[in-house]
Amino acid sequence: MSKILFKLHGVPDDEADDVRALLADNDIDFYETSAGNWGVSMPAIWLNDATQFNKARALIDEYQSERSTRMREEYNRLKQLGAHKTLIDTIKEKPVQFILHLAVAALVIYLSIRLVLDISEISPKE
Repeated sequence: MSKILFKLHGVPDDEADDVRALLADNDIDFYETSAGNWGVSMPAIWLNDATQFNKARALIDEYQSERSTRMREEYNRLKQLGAHKTLIDTIKEKPVQFILHLAVAALVIYLSIRLVLDISEISPKE
């Protein structure tokens, strides 16, 4: 029976490719599901044979531990060089998207406060 091994939602493409290669290199039979046309399904890597789960999980856990260490070292190296990505850099890359998100957040906050104030002004009828 099939068993889910690795959820792909929010996983960078390079990490997903590495996991696929790791499983293929270790002769672990798997298949992949996508999020579908509407993005409501769960993208994941599934094992065809659930008896291989412990082996596959151990391989992925080891890979993720190594990747975490490597990414942390890379971030620290970039930070020391002053080349790490900051909030300001992200805003400069996509200023329109930032302003749009900021406007939507401000609208939500305004509507929430307005709703509370409107409800508090309603007096009970006598």
